[in-house]
Amino acid sequence: MNGSLTIATVRTSTMRTPAAIMKHVESFHFRCFLLTKPFSSFPSSLPIDPEPSDHDLPLLLHSILSKPNWQKHPSLPKLLPSISPSHVHSLFSLNPYLLPQTALDFSYWISQKPTFKHSVYSYSALLNILVAYKFFGPADKIRLAMIKSSASIHESRFVFELLMEMNKNEQLHSCFKLSLRSYNFLLMSLSKFLMIDEMKSVYSEMLNDRVSPNIFTWNTMVNGYCKIGNVVEAQRYVTKIVQAGLNPDTFTYTSLILGHCRNKDLDSAFRIFRMMPSKGCRRNEVSYTNLILGLCEAEQVDEAIKLFEAMGEDFCYPTVRTYTVIIFGLCETGRKSEGIKLFEEMSQKGCEPNAHTYTVIIDSLCKDNKVDEAREMVGRMLEKGLVPSVVTYNALIDGYCKHGAMEAALEVLGMMESNNCFPNERTYNELIAGFCKKNVHKAMAFLDKMLELKLVPNVVTYNSLIHGQCKMGQLDNAFRLLEMMKKNGLVPDQWTYSVLIDSLCKVDRIEEARNLFDSLKEKSLKANEVIYTALIDGYCKVGKIEDANYLLDRMINQGCLPNSCTYNAIIDGLCNMKNMKEALSTVKKMAGMGVKPTVDTYTILIKWMLKEGDFDHAHGTLDQLISSGCQPDVLTYTAFIHAYCGVGRLKEAEDMMIRMKEGGVFPDSLTYTLLLDAYGCLGLMHSAFDVLKCMFDAGCEPSHHTYSILFKYLLKDRRTKDDSPAVNLVSNGMLFDHADVWKSMEFDTALELFEKMRQHGCVPNANTYGKLIIGLCKVGRFVVVQKLFDHMRDQGISPGEDAYNSLLNCFCELGMYDDAMIVVDLMIKSSQFPYLDSYRQLICGLYDQGDKEKVDTLFANLLRCGYSSDEVAWKILIDGLLKKGLADRCSELLSIMEKMGCQLHPNTYSLLIEGIDGA
Repeated sequence: MNGSLTIATVRTSTMRTPAAIMKHVESFHFRCFLLTKPFSSFPSSLPIDPEPSDHDLPLLLHSILSKPNWQKHPSLPKLLPSISPSHVHSLFSLNPYLLPQTALDFSYWISQKPTFKHSVYSYSALLNILVAYKFFGPADKIRLAMIKSSASIHESRFVFELLMEMNKNEQLHSCFKLSLRSYNFLLMSLSKFLMIDEMKSVYSEMLNDRVSPNIFTWNTMVNGYCKIGNVVEAQRYVTKIVQAGLNPDTFTYTSLILGHCRNKDLDSAFRIFRMMPSKGCRRNEVSYTNLILGLCEAEQVDEAIKLFEAMGEDFCYPTVRTYTVIIFGLCETGRKSEGIKLFEEMSQKGCEPNAHTYTVIIDSLCKDNKVDEAREMVGRMLEKGLVPSVVTYNALIDGYCKHGAMEAALEVLGMMESNNCFPNERTYNELIAGFCKKNVHKAMAFLDKMLELKLVPNVVTYNSLIHGQCKMGQLDNAFRLLEMMKKNGLVPDQWTYSVLIDSLCKVDRIEEARNLFDSLKEKSLKANEVIYTALIDGYCKVGKIEDANYLLDRMINQGCLPNSCTYNAIIDGLCNMKNMKEALSTVKKMAGMGVKPTVDTYTILIKWMLKEGDFDHAHGTLDQLISSGCQPDVLTYTAFIHAYCGVGRLKEAEDMMIRMKEGGVFPDSLTYTLLLDAYGCLGLMHSAFDVLKCMFDAGCEPSHHTYSILFKYLLKDRRTKDDSPAVNLVSNGMLFDHADVWKSMEFDTALELFEKMRQHGCVPNANTYGKLIIGLCKVGRFVVVQKLFDHMRDQGISPGEDAYNSLLNCFCELGMYDDAMIVVDLMIKSSQFPYLDSYRQLICGLYDQGDKEKVDTLFANLLRCGYSSDEVAWKILIDGLLKKGLADRCSELLSIMEKMGCQLHPNTYSLLIEGIDGA
């Protein structure tokens, strides 16, 4: 074999092999076509086993290193691009008896490759080998390299705990105790991440170890405490400098300036700054920059600029950090154009922006909704050879996520990983929050990805996921996440409970919401205005105004001041009870409490006045809204347009639409749909399609209700022409059953719609087809849906995830499980996520038919798609099989999950064991 190894020679017999891909079933006869873009953040979920796998590579490397002249082994060049720090860590950890010189040589060899950078974990595994073989000289260098490579708070804590444990080892202490240099570098690493308690422990250990601190040690302690604003504690170490017969230096005083600025005590910071020359300490660029930063953080940017311009008096010149601080101050105080101007001027003055400077500009652009410009700025960075940091990428990802541009956010994540920049907790929190708005399954999958990367989810992570599950109506999953959160040692906060209480109220589970609210006291958590408002709104929605008012009084008595949302909930509840007099009285009470009525307050009143046909008072309230300094929003204008359309006063509706646009308010889908319906009702179909064209031009996606209204009038015209008895589809305004329209619609009606759309300049797109498919699937019209899918393919349009999921749900509801499996297969190949509720129905249905083999194949493929293992267990095993009493089937699928390496949270395992045993 001339020394060349294959994976097969080192793969153990227990290694996982690729499972079969689900085959097509031909019963559903629409042709298959795939989306072109894969879900790039889940490469590990593809149903193809990479060569070599993560498990194989360390085994293969060990086999190579066991041979003489391993550097010349023919397999190494092929393997090199795949070797990561985690592989090196596994290699050294799994082979503790590897010859130390071989381990050292390999470590040095791999570190010379431009694509490789050691992690604290790869260094730690090497350190264990060297110490075990008493290679203490090289071990000391590796120990220092490990300390310096700490790139996060978790890595720094790992190094701290490892070195403290080694230092306490009696056998090692005499020959490998921490040196003064090691102690100082460890303190610096801990200070970098504000790990003050750990710094105190290291300093105490140092004294116990009889290692004498030097000025570097004390200055690091001063700097660490000053970073968190604890100047009092920092002064203790300044005193130690003096007691040791040394003088505080520029670094000492500069740290103290920083500490005072952190406390917003600019007077003390300036006092130290002015005192430095008299103490024989030259003020340097860092001294100036720290004080400039303090001024910027206090929003005294003009004073900061004066100090910036005075630096030359001390023969100091602004550094890139000084410029960056000023640019940050300008951007944060709304002076972004000045910040960008200074950014452009830097290079002309001989100071090139660095990665942090670019990051400040990128973050500012993203916050200003200029995400594409921010992306171009990243391109400029890369052209100049600058390496964006995790903070840079996070700013861009956050910008895209806030705009719902999740594919773009994933592209940035891919760019980040390809540039060897590792995502952190914030990266994943931003992605999770973004996906929770669209697809909670993908958000949950990122939770698993976080854990896989040994990143620690925090309260923000779980709050986003709980909110996402609640938004999807998955309250059981939300409460499971709550328990998981507690089990992980996290304390749910007011936001956690406000989301849960609000969601319970929205589904009329008021008593459960109240019980959860009452339980906050025993959790030592005080209800805030958001929690009170959620419950008050819940009571109002079900007409329990007395309970809502009682809660409002309790809220005030507890010292929690109601806000406008609280009063708006009560005003809306009173309007629903047709008690306008009391609603207006509540507005006065609101003002009496110092709470100014908002646009929402006025809009609630206007809506109910219009509902009662009182247009005069509604217009009077609109005038009052404007005179109060508020501006009408889309809901205000839409209320008027709805009312005018409902009584056939189309001219007034049109005028209100014009007034709306002149006021800089953009109509939404409902606004356009109301106007479109009014034109259709009057037989003005040309005008109705003109409204549709306006929607397309404005980038406002029509809903399936919009299209059902167009179909309603197309069907009416057709039946009028045919003189056939018409089903009563047309009625005043929006009051008609959309389901009747979809039940009456045929494929040729869709073609007629498409033709009329083209005539009016509205080319049917993926959204058009998707909305039609959603509407048809709701009433089980899968034959028409099948033809629409074929027609889409002919037009070169790929179905979206919503369309596929609607079709999948339709087939599951109709018991057409073979067809449902084809849809699942198409979605997986298109990198789309079928809803787990549909998977649950499908798996339970296949079991009912006795198709166990199909279930096993389907379930195995599902597990490769990147879903959260816990969510799969919740929805399919617990909510599906165990609720149907299929405990044996549940055990079988749990075994498949275990064999495929799925990691379940202990809470999930407990629920499964409890359910299986209970059955």
